Amino acid sequence: MPRFAANISTMFGELPFLERFAAVRAAGFDAVEMQEPYDFPAEQVKAAIDATGLELVLTNVPGGNKEAGDSGLAALPGRERDFAVTMETALAYAAVTGCPRLHVMSGNLPAGSTIIDCEEILVSNLKMCARPAAAQGVTLLIEPINTQDAPGYIMSRQSQARRIVEAVNEDNVRIQFDFYHCQIMEGNLVRHFTEQLPLIGHVQISDNPGRHEPGTGEINYPFIFEMIDASGYDGWVGAEYRPKGETVEGLGWFEVARI
Repeated sequence: MPRFAANISTMFGELPFLERFAAVRAAGFDAVEMQEPYDFPAEQVKAAIDATGLELVLTNVPGGNKEAGDSGLAALPGRERDFAVTMETALAYAAVTGCPRLHVMSGNLPAGSTIIDCEEILVSNLKMCARPAAAQGVTLLIEPINTQDAPGYIMSRQSQARRIVEAVNEDNVRIQFDFYHCQIMEGNLVRHFTEQLPLIGHVQISDNPGRHEPGTGEINYPFIFEMIDASGYDGWVGAEYRPKGETVEGLGWFEVARI
């Protein structure tokens, strides 16, 4: 079965952030991912990783000022310098923690801009930071996010992500394939995953509706896990879901899947 990483920004929320690492290890996971850990010094996060023997597989690049409506900066015209600063922050954090993947969030479509305008900025920004990231051993990921949960998000479809990655044309710029987002926007999960596979650098899961744990909704995850294995994908699968109740109580899917 796939190699699963627990997302501690969405799971184990019953515990203070730095205590979640030990809980992830106790639950049987070998790896963690997180969204934006920047409220905590990188050295503290590294110490928690080392103490538990976990592998950190993914963080997000800072998404900007959430209070002002930012949800990523990488595709926003006129915000290129702001994006460069967030990338510097993320790469410095990754250097301390040993994180090999960064999710680069596109952001929401600004008034007066078109999707084409934003895609051009995104390609330019990714080209700018791809090689510095590669020199550090870091892969940059872009992810289509559904517009039901994130109205106005610039990147929402698999074909769009593929177009961007191919335009950047750097080995360390890849697609983050999230089955939940794809189910809401496009369905046909196996077809989309198979088509994107040569460009996929990371996978994430949660069920629909509700973005809860596998087995609580309409996605046939036992079938999906078998399909992932059969595909030859050997990367991590991040469990980025909101537990319906206590996190540990909802891990039945994981106990079955890792047998």
